Amino acid sequence: MSLKLDGKKLSLEIEERLKNYIQTNKTIAKRNPGLAVIRIGEDPASGVYVGNKEKACSRVGIKSYIFHLKDSVEQKEVEQLLNKLNLDNDIDGMLLQLPISKKFDEQRLISYINPGKDVDGLNEQNIGKLVKNEPAMRSCTPAGIINLLRSQNIEIEGKKIVVIGRSLLVGKPLSLMLLNLNATVTMTHSKTINLNKICKEADILIAAAGKPNLIDSSFVKEGAVIIDVGIHRLISSDKSKSRLCGDVLLEDVIPKVFAYTPVPGGVGPMTVTMLLVNTISSWQKQFGLSSTLNDLQP
Repeated sequence: MSLKLDGKKLSLEIEERLKNYIQTNKTIAKRNPGLAVIRIGEDPASGVYVGNKEKACSRVGIKSYIFHLKDSVEQKEVEQLLNKLNLDNDIDGMLLQLPISKKFDEQRLISYINPGKDVDGLNEQNIGKLVKNEPAMRSCTPAGIINLLRSQNIEIEGKKIVVIGRSLLVGKPLSLMLLNLNATVTMTHSKTINLNKICKEADILIAAAGKPNLIDSSFVKEGAVIIDVGIHRLISSDKSKSRLCGDVLLEDVIPKVFAYTPVPGGVGPMTVTMLLVNTISSWQKQFGLSSTLNDLQP
């Protein structure tokens, strides 16, 4: 029987650790950690994601500051807000909720975020430190995946790992983190030739392609571990029902693999949890607190 890598269960266990850590250390810091989230526009999915982050902060004792800006806001105004938050000593972490309108220079805005507060790990300084394998903020989804694998003692070092997808949010930072952990990593994408054949060589296959049910059992070797990063809402032909699925056709793949992540309840909850970890890590460094959470950093 295949092992389910239960991200929801693990995230709740980590949240309990984070909650206790804050309770123990807030008297020394004289305040709780603070996370600022900037949301631009009315994208419904972004609204849901920001709400989930706010609830998660509340559960562990992080104070959240939500800045919901109108679509009409100008680039310069967002830059000014980012600069203000950089200087605010009550803010330990900050992020720009993506995606945003193409009228904005997204990377320029991310560059304005203080690297020490960049809890998404997307500032070029943090990406550069990842390349050099130096300590820095790490991207949340890749860090969550590594914690999921570690939680079940799934070996990374020396393993052949194939990553499908090359985004700055997942594919690129994840490949670098795995490389830093001594895996043999192959990064694939939409232009890769013989994708099926390459995937079938993987001990661990990570699907972050953004295409529903792309990966079936023909992509997976017997006994592999499969991590599904995708999440999609499929609507029935008569539009009366909908269901969530990932990049992996799970019912076809599960009988063949050693371990898998469900959708929902796999990678998603761990992404939010690592956001909390990064915020608390910044708070910890600011006040010189004990480093009992370092095992959660990849």
